[in-house]
Amino acid sequence: MKPVQSTLKNWMQKNGNFKENYMKIKNEVLSDPEIQEFLSLHPDLPQQEIEKNLIKFYEYKSQSKQCEHCTSIGSCQNMIAGYSPILRVENNEIHLSYEKCHSRLLYEKEQMQQKLIQSVYMPKEILEATIDGIDHDPKRSTAIREIVQFLEEAKTGLPQKGLYFYGPFGVGKTYFLGAVANELKKYNISSMLIYMPEFVREIKASIKDDSINEKIDYFKKADVLMLDDIGAETQSAWFRDEVLGTILQYRMMERLPVFFTSNYSMEQLEGQLARSSRGDVETVKAGRILERIRQVSTEVSIFADNRRDL
Repeated sequence: MKPVQSTLKNWMQKNGNFKENYMKIKNEVLSDPEIQEFLSLHPDLPQQEIEKNLIKFYEYKSQSKQCEHCTSIGSCQNMIAGYSPILRVENNEIHLSYEKCHSRLLYEKEQMQQKLIQSVYMPKEILEATIDGIDHDPKRSTAIREIVQFLEEAKTGLPQKGLYFYGPFGVGKTYFLGAVANELKKYNISSMLIYMPEFVREIKASIKDDSINEKIDYFKKADVLMLDDIGAETQSAWFRDEVLGTILQYRMMERLPVFFTSNYSMEQLEGQLARSSRGDVETVKAGRILERIRQVSTEVSIFADNRRDL
């Protein structure tokens, strides 16, 4: 009998502690300012419904609301990371649900924006370029002014012309492309960055897997197309006329902007494009390509200090 009495005594003692703790937690939960505000907005809720849903109130109270106790989605303290609790009443019944918090919405927006920049053989430094990272010296002032004007126009609608940056090695032409692309993604405008020498090789390789038309169509229709280092590649007349010419013709007709970088001015580039890999000189066909380039971009020279020597 003694063990039974001892067990009963221990149970009663524990039960008393449970009841005391329950009442303590209940008072804490119902005295929470946010829960009090919620109950004040629903004065017709039956007391029984309130008592029945104390666990929901406790869960709501213990969670961070809209990132008030979290610095980022990675440090989220909630049961469901990136989601904030919401209390609501339907048919005099209390419901607890979750919605995406500010940090998760920002994270998803950044992920979506990052997908807006697509590159073909571009270094990481260029993909992370920013407008603030551009050296603001007088020798770059014209180029910077043109970039700012383009971006300002892009806020309300995509400009019909991009920019054709030309100048010697190392003056930051390619960096400009990355900076513009990253700025454009803030307006949900996609950019396609292409390093021309590798692009030529990829197009030639795509003939084997029959994906060339699909790739050309993809480049034709990008919001903003960026061709880096045009004129540096050794190309065939076929690539010049059937690939580059087709892409530029479409974008000219659809009034879609193209950005270029080159070591050559447009006039000099025309001479480069006239010479094919077989040694032929075709000035008329090169002239057609240049006319399309002029229709989709504005020429801007950059003769500044070599950033690679700094």
